[in-house]
Amino acid sequence: MIIISGWIRVDPGARDAYLRGCVSMVEQARASAGCLDFALGADLVEADRINVYERWESEESLDAFRGSGPSDDQTVMIRDAEVARHQISGVGPA
Repeated sequence: MIIISGWIRVDPGARDAYLRGCVSMVEQARASAGCLDFALGADLVEADRINVYERWESEESLDAFRGSGPSDDQTVMIRDAEVARHQISGVGPA
């Protein structure tokens, strides 16, 4: 299992527009083979932060969806980011 998690920063006034522009991407990801979860959300404390969380069955399913990454319109809005890929070998109850 692969988890992608972290955050991106955009101008505070642009965050809602950025997230609205991601709706179809989130829908496409969730409909993709091997996607177990996919979420982008406004941070509750920091007005410029968007939290990223993805969970995939495998590297192959992630790579098949990922393609070339965010659109140019989205990329230009990103001011900073810290997103990491985690390979999970086991999962149990919380």
